[in-house]
Amino acid sequence: MLWILFLIILALFFDYLNGFHDAANSVATVVSTRVLSPKVAVAWAGFFNFVAFLVFHTEVAKTIGAGIVDIHFVDANLVFGALMGACGWNILTWWWGLPSSSSHALIGGLIGAGFVKGGVNALVAGGIFKTILFIFLSPLLGFLLSIIIGILVFNICRPFNPYKVDHFFRKGQLFSAAAYSLGHGGNDAQKTMGIISMLLLGGLAGQEAAPIRDFLLTHEEMHQVAQGTFIVPLSVVLLCQGSIALGTLSGGWKIVKTMGQKITRLRPVDGFCAESGSSISLFVASMLGIPVSTTHTITGAIVGVGSLRRLSCVRWGVANRIVWAWFITIPAAALISAACYLLKTWLFK
Repeated sequence: MLWILFLIILALFFDYLNGFHDAANSVATVVSTRVLSPKVAVAWAGFFNFVAFLVFHTEVAKTIGAGIVDIHFVDANLVFGALMGACGWNILTWWWGLPSSSSHALIGGLIGAGFVKGGVNALVAGGIFKTILFIFLSPLLGFLLSIIIGILVFNICRPFNPYKVDHFFRKGQLFSAAAYSLGHGGNDAQKTMGIISMLLLGGLAGQEAAPIRDFLLTHEEMHQVAQGTFIVPLSVVLLCQGSIALGTLSGGWKIVKTMGQKITRLRPVDGFCAESGSSISLFVASMLGIPVSTTHTITGAIVGVGSLRRLSCVRWGVANRIVWAWFITIPAAALISAACYLLKTWLFK
């Protein structure tokens, strides 16, 4: 039981790291345009991270919990390997100042540990394909939506005084930043919900997890589990939303500079368009149950807004470095998680 409890704490630590690592995504535009101070911005983002469970269902958590690795192969060692891979890659990329994807680090961790444990049979091809597909679609969608919103906004505002436009979008950015943070909390926190639910309900971890499961689940939720339904307990939802909000409050300032200043210079109207485009993308993905990268989405949106002014406004060398980080995240996290899984099983046979 203590081992299961440790893994739940490790999963919540990953959730905290997710918020810490991705705080830059939530606040970079609103800080870089000087609409909010850094402290107020992270408090604003953290609040909307937490209340996201009131808006979104747990479809993304179900994809993570049962759509990447077959639930019948899940045990405590597999979850340990997956979390170590995800946390290890998150810490490395934070140290290097790279806005890589916490989501895909976790998925890479699951793939690596799952493959070592059960081979190809342990992996759910449909869920993995859908996730990998959106590695390419989510930044593209953010890019296109931000351009469309930007074209509409720039044309509508063309006749007006630039000072008044700037003042208006300083207020408007509060709402777009809130929407983005809501989408961030709604998609990213659910990944940890899926991991903890997988751990509690997994076929090979069932008996060991029983005391904690009895404590965390209500009678109605226990009845659903008895019927073979994969659920996400309300207690797990609240723990995960709280952890990601705390991580956001802690901030990840190395990455704020990359996201908000190094890719392109942002004005309030640019920040509004980028956040609006990326938040729509996150809302759609969460409703479809697709675990996307908030980092990919907001980066695509920022590049879209910057290129709308002039292609030379985007520092393509920085964007290229970020894209390379995207591509290596899943295999790198998979390798770390596979090594951790093998080491754990070898040391504690």
